[in-house]
Amino acid sequence: MNIFVVNSGSSSIKYQLFRWPNQQPVCSGLVERIGYSNATITHKVFTTGTPQEIQRTLALPDHEAGLREVVALLTDAEQGVLQDPAEVQVVGHRVVHGGESFAATTEVNDEVKAEIRRLFALAPLHNPANLLGIEVAERIFPQARQIAVFDTAFHQTLPEKAFRYALPEKLYTEERIRVYGFHGTSHQYVAAQATAYLDQPETRLITLHLGNGCSAAAVHNGRCLDTSMGFGPLSGLVMGTRTGDLDPSVVLHLMGQLGYSAEQISALVNKESGMLGLTGLSDMRDITKAIEQGNASAALAYDLYAYRIRKYIGAYAAVLGGLDAVVFTAGVGENDALVRSKACEGLGFLGIELNEEENKQRRPGIREISQPNARVKVLVVPTNEELEIASQCATLLAR
Repeated sequence: MNIFVVNSGSSSIKYQLFRWPNQQPVCSGLVERIGYSNATITHKVFTTGTPQEIQRTLALPDHEAGLREVVALLTDAEQGVLQDPAEVQVVGHRVVHGGESFAATTEVNDEVKAEIRRLFALAPLHNPANLLGIEVAERIFPQARQIAVFDTAFHQTLPEKAFRYALPEKLYTEERIRVYGFHGTSHQYVAAQATAYLDQPETRLITLHLGNGCSAAAVHNGRCLDTSMGFGPLSGLVMGTRTGDLDPSVVLHLMGQLGYSAEQISALVNKESGMLGLTGLSDMRDITKAIEQGNASAALAYDLYAYRIRKYIGAYAAVLGGLDAVVFTAGVGENDALVRSKACEGLGFLGIELNEEENKQRRPGIREISQPNARVKVLVVPTNEELEIASQCATLLAR
């Protein structure tokens, strides 16, 4: 079964093609700068033993043009992996926000699309692009079953005491203001991988998705009990350009005393803060270089970033009533040894003891970077959201 996984952004399309049940992709790619005359496509094919990469720069006026170029690459006479687009039986879509409507992977129909559209207000930057990707795929792959996998679905197991805010009741019942959580597909994937690795009857995990966006989750036996992102993706950990946890009084002060508009505050907390606001840099690799050059602001930012992670590890150990493993994943979590070291610093009382030599190593697959006799395992688990989406699509169709 050919499963084509699509992650449609506002000006990009990320994709992978799986020949299920083979969990290695046949090909993958990224379309960027859609809507511009210098859009780019990076397409990789993995069927020949040595990965083959194709790069193109061209004008792509919209997502449909971008996806049709991808189909042309998929069916290319020399390097294609399909003879006809009709060979794609399933298209799996990442959809960021499913609200309370979708607690599981769902086959797309008119009612599902209408609900995704209704949720635009809760995810104005993501859901419109996700729905556009679905609609374009319906036209290009009319024979395929379209399936939506929601980032928020994994967090629908949160108990009410964890997902409710202390606001007037009607703001929840009428306006659905509550904790939704994000990065759920990644948290679900790495939690399952870590559980299989630990091979024990009960697992209490803290999963840390650390990329440009960052979130933590408390996961007990595969069920999410709490997560750091809330109504939107701003709360919790410090991120590349987002504030993470922020006293609402700061927002009121900015509006009331400094004359900030809602639009200015949105830009500030989403695009101008986090590590960028602290250092002028948003890429952790650049910030690490700045630390090596003696930049005090960069050093403080790293300490602040790690301190917030440690706070959440302590809080979620309490939520879980104990801890079996801490799991680092995503771009920063998988590759930044300094972040992992600082995040685990001083947590020996919880049973977290890092093996610094192992922490510095880079190896493929799951890595254990804790001391051999430590009570709590510290794991690096590479995330694979596209594989998780494909897996969930296959599971849904097998029912």
